[in-house]
Amino acid sequence: MTEERIRCSWPTTDEQYLAYHDHEWGRPTTDARRLFEKICLEGFQSGLSWLTILRKRENFRAAFADFDIERVARFGDRDVERLLGDAGIIRHRGKIEATINNAQRAMELVEREGSLVDWIWSWAVVDPERTVDGGIPASTEHSAALAKELKRRGWRFFGPTTAYAFMQSEGLTNDHDDSCFVRDACESERRALLAT
Repeated sequence: MTEERIRCSWPTTDEQYLAYHDHEWGRPTTDARRLFEKICLEGFQSGLSWLTILRKRENFRAAFADFDIERVARFGDRDVERLLGDAGIIRHRGKIEATINNAQRAMELVEREGSLVDWIWSWAVVDPERTVDGGIPASTEHSAALAKELKRRGWRFFGPTTAYAFMQSEGLTNDHDDSCFVRDACESERRALLAT
């Protein structure tokens, strides 16, 4: 008989969603391309469910050159029109144009700061800001500050709530439920990375 795993309360019974929770959400990410991808996909997710985006993620990767920052930064008007005609992704002009803009801003950030990964990880939260009843907030002062800084640098479609969802998913904070079977592993990975 297999032991039932205790997970966070948010994943549905969808196998893809469960796999995302178990193997990706909250795991520290140090790959610049994957971090950029997640910033973009969180922007596309705004107003939609994450499962909708997750189901289209491979289509997004194909449409946006696997989120290669330099290639996306060179996208022009023809690419915008191509993407608006791509039924495999979310066809929202503002979000598409924001993705191209954000690739250009990411290149500027790397030029000024030296590393997108190091700069993003400088925003890591050591202790999650849980509410009194143990709930997880939609945004925090920390995510608001990150969103404000990126907005100051010209990034778009990345507000405090989107910033917090990004921080949660990429391991910059650990918001797995205390009883979740992957919480301790995610925290160990985070602590190891923050110690370097």
